Amino acid sequence: MTLAPETTDLKIQLRLDDGKGAEDAWFTVCDLSHLLPGRGVAALLPDGRQVALFRDRGGRLYAVDNRDPFGGAAVLSRGLIGTHQGRPFVASPLLKQRFDLLSGQCLDDETVRIATYEVRAA
Repeated sequence: MTLAPETTDLKIQLRLDDGKGAEDAWFTVCDLSHLLPGRGVAALLPDGRQVALFRDRGGRLYAVDNRDPFGGAAVLSRGLIGTHQGRPFVASPLLKQRFDLLSGQCLDDETVRIATYEVRAA
């Protein structure tokens, strides 16, 4: 019998650069059950930055900087996720710019990019 992900003890973890080149600098953010498919969650990192976490309807996980570079507010976790030409994106709730969830590239202004993080459920 396979348990649904929501009934497991899996945790969402991000790979963070600790500045020392550590290979396994994984930071536990929250329980997987806190990520509902199609909705974002914001989390505070140890250095004070905010990250926006997403789980799509297929179960894939994404983590990007929560700060909208156009408006300056930490709101990307409240954005809508979708796909454009097969690439997942989040649309900012402020001015609606779309950011690729894999690369952080703004799909509406090629000069703008947000940080992305390697994310896993472990």
